[in-house]
Amino acid sequence: MNLSFNTAGPCIPDEHYMLPPERRLGLVLDLIDDRKYFTLHAGRQTGKTTSARWIVEHLNGRDRFRAVWVDVQIAREEPDPAKAFEAVLYALDTAVDRDLPDLGRPADDVRRVEPASSTFVLRYLRDLAARSDKPLVVLFDEADGLVGATMVSLLTQLRQGYLDRSRTPFPSSVALIGQRQVRDYALALEERRTVAWLGTTSPFNITAEAMTLGPFTEAEVAELLAQHTAATGQRFEPEAALRIWELGQGHPWLTNALADQMVRRDVRDRAVPITSAHVDAAKETLILERRSHIDSLIARLREPRVRRILSPMLAGEQLPTDVLDDDVGYVLGLGLIRIAGGEYTIANPIYREVVPRTLIWVQQHSIHQPTAWYLLPDGALDVGKLLGAWQIFWRKDGHLAAEGFGYREAGPHLMLMAFLQRVVNGGGRVEREYGLGRGALDLMICWREERHAIEVKVRRDTETEADALDQVARYLDHAGLGEGWLLVFDLRKERSWAEKLFVREVSHGGKTVRLVGC
Repeated sequence: MNLSFNTAGPCIPDEHYMLPPERRLGLVLDLIDDRKYFTLHAGRQTGKTTSARWIVEHLNGRDRFRAVWVDVQIAREEPDPAKAFEAVLYALDTAVDRDLPDLGRPADDVRRVEPASSTFVLRYLRDLAARSDKPLVVLFDEADGLVGATMVSLLTQLRQGYLDRSRTPFPSSVALIGQRQVRDYALALEERRTVAWLGTTSPFNITAEAMTLGPFTEAEVAELLAQHTAATGQRFEPEAALRIWELGQGHPWLTNALADQMVRRDVRDRAVPITSAHVDAAKETLILERRSHIDSLIARLREPRVRRILSPMLAGEQLPTDVLDDDVGYVLGLGLIRIAGGEYTIANPIYREVVPRTLIWVQQHSIHQPTAWYLLPDGALDVGKLLGAWQIFWRKDGHLAAEGFGYREAGPHLMLMAFLQRVVNGGGRVEREYGLGRGALDLMICWREERHAIEVKVRRDTETEADALDQVARYLDHAGLGEGWLLVFDLRKERSWAEKLFVREVSHGGKTVRLVGC
């Protein structure tokens, strides 16, 4: 059978190129050896299920433990506890039949699900542990998909079993696997306020640690790609392998999806090596086609907890004082953001493109601005004319449309990106840099061999023009450019449009900067 890059479901050794799962699981195995209860959380499609299945196979292949992997996805988002626990019972039975066939299911009276607050999970696991000749390890996958009373009951039962296990048989180690930590198992703040145990008094406060799965390293990305080369002879040029790692930052699904797009669809001739240009084209395809992983990511952008973090990030602002640490932890756990250099930033360049493109999709396609209007006779992009047209658009329609974004704090920035994306899509691209506390949004228009740097600021009374010019000069230094644009939104209501709209050129820090007022 020909191997392939996996983009759907857990990896299967005989079907997919894959890295050894144990590399990422050393600390997890230590917790199991120490008979700890813990959570294993990571973003979507990062290898959680592949890891869980490997752990069970690994443990059952040795003499120290018996292990079972229970996928409770079937009970996801079911609000009725009776129906949810019937689904959990099915998942437990299926798992035992698969992983512990010689042990067998508990008797029917043990497996009985009460119509209201069930204790059958406690009874079920006690029975399994009592009949097992070795310490029992249970991995609950997709545990964070359970909601409301079902979630509370499951965690309470596991805690009760843990506390009594010195006298009554119970699993020696339990892991809850999902995208979130236990304290984030209630999605909405409104729900969190009604569930008193969330926080330090959680019924699952027996957890030893909250573990996560790290991304692939640059060397591991190259190693995964080399498996395809060994199997088919098709090479990935070194700059292509580096570009895949840069775009995905080692995210397992993004790494596999980029590679799969190229070798299965874009470059089917195995004699043709994969280049960085192929990688960039594959990235655009993944974003535009909104593959399942991207679509799931987009759905998260509607959540208030996510919006509270990403909206100021898009605008380069500080987090509001009323944002909870739990909200930041939640978005980190989803894999949407990461900490780099002590600062919060979007997890990878692909997500950095997906977030604004999704938010501006409708506005972008409702703007009538043909690319041809802004091309010089030699095909170069007339950025001065483009930003002059933006000023007209912003005064006439854009400032009103910006108020309609759900991400209202970032409305001006998003509307500008929609306008630029509409024009530049005709033959170039817009690259974005944004993060919490940056104080600005950095944009780079890439057109043919040209690069045009634009820094976006919101006018505040506490800042001087010199401060803004210092910042854009640093951006131009970083980009290796001698000139660029500083676009300043003046949102003060007392200012007239005549005062707000201007274009002028200044020299600052050895750079030529064209200021555009909005």
